[in-house]
Amino acid sequence: FGYLDYARNADNGPKARARKLSALKGFFHYMCTQVNKLTVNPTENISLGTPQKALPKYLTENEAVELLKNIQSDFYERDYCIITLFLNCGMRLAELVTIDLSDFRDDTIRIVGKGNKERLVYLNDACLEALDHYKKARAALPNLPADERALFVSKRTGKRLTARRVEQIVARCLQSAGLSGRGFSPHKLRHTAATLMYQGGVDMLALKEILGHESVSTTQIYTHINQERLRAAVKASPLADQGYIAESKPSQQDS
Repeated sequence: FGYLDYARNADNGPKARARKLSALKGFFHYMCTQVNKLTVNPTENISLGTPQKALPKYLTENEAVELLKNIQSDFYERDYCIITLFLNCGMRLAELVTIDLSDFRDDTIRIVGKGNKERLVYLNDACLEALDHYKKARAALPNLPADERALFVSKRTGKRLTARRVEQIVARCLQSAGLSGRGFSPHKLRHTAATLMYQGGVDMLALKEILGHESVSTTQIYTHINQERLRAAVKASPLADQGYIAESKPSQQDS
């Protein structure tokens, strides 16, 4: 209990406190049920409440455009295509690196998500154009790619790009666009795609399918983003800081 009091008072957010309590619960459950060192679990009835979900970070539309305009790379077509797919399709990092050339059919892409569940995502003109430029550059590589199936390959080795390498590419592009140091990552680009689609009028059920969420309740976090946007819009009114004006009573002459 003293440790939990410390965790509450230390520089720990709700999620950090919840993780610490979960570790304690797991330890004492083990002591009670696996090695029989304790007869009572002292953490069994302790609850810190459900930590409030943080709103996901995302780039604004202008920031997303700046990111696309400032890509610095020795394989520009590939890295431009990677950023474009993240920003338009909202795919996960693990999904992007496993894409094969055979996953494309006309204006769609087959994405293999969590639990090996497949979904079909339509590609807009920006994605199709970026893919066209990249595929031509990929075909012109001096050596045949070592992994002929992989969409995104290393210019030097021809092997499929790893998730870590894509993270480095995204970090470099963010830096060249002046957007580094703000916690953005490939996953935040996924949030950006979802947020911009939702703000553009895509309904929640369609967004759920595009993102590959199990439940629409997961997708609903983007409604909170829109609510914050609406709140900010109201606060931006030039009359927002207008103080209360007391009623002025008419003079005897007016009445």
